Amino acid sequence: MFCKRTIALAECFHLRKKGRMKMKVKMKQRAQLILAVTCAACLAACEKDQPNDSNTKPDKEYSEEYYAGGKAGTVFITSSFAYKQPMPVIDEDPTLYKQFMRGERISDRSFVATEGMGYSGLGPVYVRKSCIACHPSYGGHSQRISGKFDSNDSRNGYLLTIYDPNSPTLAMNTTYFTGMPQTRAVLPFKPPIDENKGNGITITWLNHTDDYGNKFPDGETYELIYPQVTIDQEAVLFDASEVDMSKHKVGIEATIGIYGTGLLDAISDEDLRAEHQRQQERGYCQGLIGADIDDDATGGNKYYPGKHPGRFTYLCTRGSLDNGPGANAIWNITNVNRTDRTSLYITRKYAEKMSQDPDVRQLYSGLTSEQIADSLMSSKQKPEMTMDDYEAFMVWHRGLAVPAARNLDDPKVQRGKELFSSAGCAACHRPSWKTRDNYLPLPAISNQTIYPYTDLLRHDLEMHEPGRAQVCRTTPLWGRGLMKIVSGHSDRLHDLRARNTVEAIMWHGGEAQQSKEKFRNMPKEDRDALIQFLDAI
Repeated sequence: MFCKRTIALAECFHLRKKGRMKMKVKMKQRAQLILAVTCAACLAACEKDQPNDSNTKPDKEYSEEYYAGGKAGTVFITSSFAYKQPMPVIDEDPTLYKQFMRGERISDRSFVATEGMGYSGLGPVYVRKSCIACHPSYGGHSQRISGKFDSNDSRNGYLLTIYDPNSPTLAMNTTYFTGMPQTRAVLPFKPPIDENKGNGITITWLNHTDDYGNKFPDGETYELIYPQVTIDQEAVLFDASEVDMSKHKVGIEATIGIYGTGLLDAISDEDLRAEHQRQQERGYCQGLIGADIDDDATGGNKYYPGKHPGRFTYLCTRGSLDNGPGANAIWNITNVNRTDRTSLYITRKYAEKMSQDPDVRQLYSGLTSEQIADSLMSSKQKPEMTMDDYEAFMVWHRGLAVPAARNLDDPKVQRGKELFSSAGCAACHRPSWKTRDNYLPLPAISNQTIYPYTDLLRHDLEMHEPGRAQVCRTTPLWGRGLMKIVSGHSDRLHDLRARNTVEAIMWHGGEAQQSKEKFRNMPKEDRDALIQFLDAI
């Protein structure tokens, strides 16, 4: 593989018009030597920017905790490609590797509305055109944005939530909007919320002063910010008599990381229920999980049908990967149908609104408004994604490896680990789990000890203006120390209000209040050690 500058040099040396004066042998040899040296240098530079298979394997035998995703699910790479690697078990199986690469292509491509083309099926309304649009570098968290909400902005991985602030459960408005409201549409359809009408959607970041005046006891200061999101009434498809935005609140949630989700899915339901019981005995997670999620009623799980405790999404609303991230997103973000999802991701109110639209009525010439609405709401839409493509996509989704831990033997990191435990952080950010005996979709990752640093449960952090996420799943911490390298930023928490790890910790309250107090009262040297430990895992 040649860099562009290498090719340019090659053209400079060799693309001469015929009939020009001949080079002398020595000059020719000298030019070839320069080209060879330049090519070698450029190739070396290119290799530094490309994933190298040899870099994904350990250079020696490490202790168990370095293998964050277990021996079968960990790669040793710390470059900007750290979140993109297939698990070793995928690499070692030609069939799985082929499916993985096919799934990665589906993730990275933009879907289009035109039928009969590759990756067709977009719309009629959608949230984003591709997976990569919300999950840059697969790390999950995109970059915090300010000002105009533009879904075409490559930094913007936010999903919107529109909810009733007066409802005890902060119920989302799912009568007029889908759970993740769409802001884009394929003509002649109109989006439920139009980013380009009126003032569209605006995100403003406000300063917050906590009970300590944003200052540690030793005098070091920090800053805290939180988002205020507004949607102009003019941008809403529905009249104020139907949806009055002055009576609703809008929240933003950043997308969750993809790497390692297959390993989290492989944790047994029994172990997760036992962890929930343990937390309840500590006085945490009271009434926050409730009944298990019935996968048979909400999309199905061909490997493990029935009910499963929620473990995916910020609110733990999905119990398995086959009815969770990826499986849903490839359908409801792009509105691309497949055999097991043959309905459109729209509301009845939206279908009725479009049935009255003159441009849409022209598209459905000869049908009544009721027939148009019924057609849009039909659960028998033409499948647009093949199940082979979907299966490959899920192999990719399941097969993304976790980066190995780093520098765990460093004395300062070891000190940080002790402080992490003594401060009580490990009570919710549970260090390790063991995957189930027979994880059918990917048996090779069964019986693996993994180190995700999460209990996969929801906790109330009593965060100031948290949006709809008043209770939030404990974020897995594995690999987060590489975010700056992979994504170019270190924004954290559900709405990316924390710009670094210190801010993330200082936003903790409620069930994490005691742990935050212990961190706050540590000497700076100890605070730095704890942060260094978090960067290492």
